Parts: sequence; structure tokens; C-alpha cells
Amino acid sequence: MPDYISSPQNPRIRELLRLQDKPAERRRQGLTLVEGARELAHARRAGWAVATLLVCEELAGEALTQQLRAPSLAPEPAYDYLALAPAVFARLAVRERSDGVLAVLRTPQRTLADLVLPANPLVLVLEAVEKPGNLGAILRTADAAPAHAVLVGDPRTDLYSPNVIRASLGGIFTVPTVAAPMAEILAYLKLKGIRSFAAALAPAARAYTATDLAGPTALVLGTEAEGLTAATRLACDETLLIPMRGQLDSLNVSVAAAVLTFEAVRQRQAAE
Repeated sequence: MPDYISSPQNPRIRELLRLQDKPAERRRQGLTLVEGARELAHARRAGWAVATLLVCEELAGEALTQQLRAPSLAPEPAYDYLALAPAVFARLAVRERSDGVLAVLRTPQRTLADLVLPANPLVLVLEAVEKPGNLGAILRTADAAPAHAVLVGDPRTDLYSPNVIRASLGGIFTVPTVAAPMAEILAYLKLKGIRSFAAALAPAARAYTATDLAGPTALVLGTEAEGLTAATRLACDETLLIPMRGQLDSLNVSVAAAVLTFEAVRQRQAAE
């Protein structure tokens, strides 16, 4: 039988709360916390290693509990299985209606050199993204379109925070994602022959529908508050914009990313 934790004051629970709340602790240990059986399944299919599986069997139900307890058909390193009382699980869960599944995962140390892209890649580049919800939504778009990678330059948020994982619905696992200095990302794009398109409200910008996005393409977006830095905008090959025909001058960055990504996919399909 697995260990059963009934007290929220258990040392292992206090350690997990630190892991959940402190990005520095996640980086130090190379671990992150994921909630949800669906997200866990995406992570496992993507090759992420499980360090600890935590299940509230009262919430998960018998069928899911038995599925989680069953040995995996694929080779997988050994991990701890802990059963949590409902009150203990509630201390760790961030969702209102959780399915009773949490896991501590070992975060991969991906670099730009690890990326394997197709001959005609579509890449999303985000400069200084700071809101986990926006990053998560963009990862969902990247999975749906699909884009082949998401590159995060000079990030202001932890890519593997529980909030990013939750907002992405597991897209952080299904889409290759790398954080690196913005200058290194721009140099990587040039080395790989990927044309970079800065999304910005600039005089020389061309409407995105009038821009050729059918070849190797990187869509480069900045923060909502500040947009792209001048250095990044100048380093890109072209500038494009989404025409704003109302009284407001910008879209949420995740919405802008979706509009541009699906236009790029549309053009590629039309060219086939």
C-alpha cells in the first residue's frame, strides 16, 4: 500500500508548498508541480520523468486510481506514490474542481541546440513575457495551429510554474519550449535561415494578411505594456501589424499570437 498522508503539516507537504510557491526553489531542485491527469499524461508522452505521484483517491475515484497505480507499459524511472487525504490535497491544489491528481516532475534543461525543427518551421518568439496566463494561452495556440516551437527571450515568468502549466492545459509539454537570452534567439533564427517578423504598430509595418508567412517564419511578439524593445524590432527582418479598426490600439498578446499563427498556417496550407 502507498504511504498515506493525513496531516497538512507533514514535512513532505511543506516541501511541496515551497516548490509550488517559489520559482527559485523549482530552479534549484529542477522540479515542478503539475496538477491534473490530462496534463500528467501529456508530460509522460513527452518524456518528462515523474519524481513523485500524489493522488487523493477520494477525488480521483476508483477507475482513475487503479489506472495511476498500474505499472506503465513504457520504461520509466521509479518514483514515489503518495496517497493524500482530501484536506491535505486541498492545500496543494490550485483548481476549484480538481481530479485528485498531482505530480512532481523533473524539468528538462532544454537549449536552442536541442531543438529539432522541420525544413519549413513556424516558430513563436516571445520577448520578456511576464504573465503566466498569456504564456499558457500562447502555448495552447502553438499546439492547436500547430507551431513547431515557442522560444521565450529574457522571460519574466517561470516557464514551468503551476500557473503556466494550468493555463496551457499541458501545452508546455506538447510544444518544444526554450528560454534563452533574446540576442541568442535572434542569432539562432538567422543561423537557421528563419525569417523573423516583429509584430508592432510601426509606420513601416505591413498588414499581416499582406505579408508572406509561408516560408520559414518566426513571429516575434513583445509585452502588452511595452511591446518589443527597439533592439529586437530592428534586428527582425520585417515588421507586421494587425490593423486595429476600433478605438483601442492593441490586442492581448495571446490573441495577437493566435491571429498571426493561424494566418501563417492558412498561407502554408494554401501554398501546398
